[in-house]
Amino acid sequence: MMQATDFMHRVSVVIPALDEENTVGQVVAAIAAEQPGEIIVIDADSSDATAHRAKIAGAKVINWQDAAPGRGVPTQPGKGESLWRGVAEACGDYVVFVDADLVEPPAELVGRLARPLAEDSTKQLVKPIYRRGYQGADSGGGRVTELTAKPLLRLLFPPLAHIAQPLGGEYAIRRSAALTLPFVGGFGVEAGLLIDIAGAYGAAAITQVELGTRHHRNKPLAELAPMADVVAATILGRAEQYPCLGSDELGRTTEATHLKLNGAISALTQTQSLERPSLSDYGVC
Repeated sequence: MMQATDFMHRVSVVIPALDEENTVGQVVAAIAAEQPGEIIVIDADSSDATAHRAKIAGAKVINWQDAAPGRGVPTQPGKGESLWRGVAEACGDYVVFVDADLVEPPAELVGRLARPLAEDSTKQLVKPIYRRGYQGADSGGGRVTELTAKPLLRLLFPPLAHIAQPLGGEYAIRRSAALTLPFVGGFGVEAGLLIDIAGAYGAAAITQVELGTRHHRNKPLAELAPMADVVAATILGRAEQYPCLGSDELGRTTEATHLKLNGAISALTQTQSLERPSLSDYGVC
């Protein structure tokens, strides 16, 4: 049996951060206790003390403009941009993404996410299973997940319908796979990577691990609406790209996948964030 620390030196933790001074230090400190190979905070020009507190807690802090591929490639808005640049900066075989607004990170968060990649070479992506806290309760959160992402995945990508948290910000990906995939610039990045991994390696390359309950800063509906637009656009935009994923376990193709979705896809994809090509296209290896 692989010991707890046998693979941790091969793990790079990437934390995208923008104005999260109240939580980023605690997140970094909790992760540092697991002794991963490196902790990288990609700071998207925060106006508060995010970068300072992350550095004090033990992270390597890189302003996103300085992160690879470098200032010669101007930054684009969105969380996905920070993740994309974080993968470029990472040295480990396994990249674990963690949101900077996480409250009370669960014990051994990084190890639990990275372990399946270390133990099974066929696994490319590890997603979390957790309950989403909301306004002090242990459930009720994840509104964009429950009302936008999951219904569309059930309809268009049945092999991915079992994924508990398709938009969860804490997950692990094999770096060699991440280098070959495009990254949606905004909040559609998680949905895009989920579908792209399934399209490239098959749904069986994705596994899940239990992480308990996740608490973070809940956003008001006014902020969630544009997020839902981008998530919907990402999923719909890939429905025609990966028609083979629109089949259930018995091999039957869903009628929805065969629909051209003409107006819906055209209208929604206009709201989608800019998408970065694979880092391998930039010579990152």
